[in-house]
Amino acid sequence: MTLKDRITEDMKTAMRAKDAPRLLTIRGLLAALKQREVDERIVLTDADVIAIIDKLIKQRKDSISQFGAAGRTDLVDKESFELRVLEGYLPQRLDAAQIETQVALVVAAVGTELGRPAGAADMGKVMAAVKAKLAGQAEMALVSAAVKKALSK
Repeated sequence: MTLKDRITEDMKTAMRAKDAPRLLTIRGLLAALKQREVDERIVLTDADVIAIIDKLIKQRKDSISQFGAAGRTDLVDKESFELRVLEGYLPQRLDAAQIETQVALVVAAVGTELGRPAGAADMGKVMAAVKAKLAGQAEMALVSAAVKKALSK
């Protein structure tokens, strides 16, 4: 079963259970998936679905910080619930040590490819390679920090 199929099944379950907040979140996610499919005329893979979920999670986190600063606890609660629902569709996330290990491997591979040790100027190449390798497995803010740390050595 693909991730998209699982999301669709969860929508049906939420409809049967009359779980309106969860249903609203899942429908929003499915709408984002369908929009991408229509816009690009493609069938989404699980990696594409995870990328869209990551984007929606980032939006929720930004909203939570903005609503928190404005003192809107009602909206913070709503966005936090949606964040938890969306995070349920992501694979297990890597911890900081695992991220650093994976980044070190990619930095070494990029350095080998370049024929010299990778430096700060190669940040874009390293990030592109790490993004492809760790898509959906790690939060990109943590990955970026690990890449900066690895390249500054």
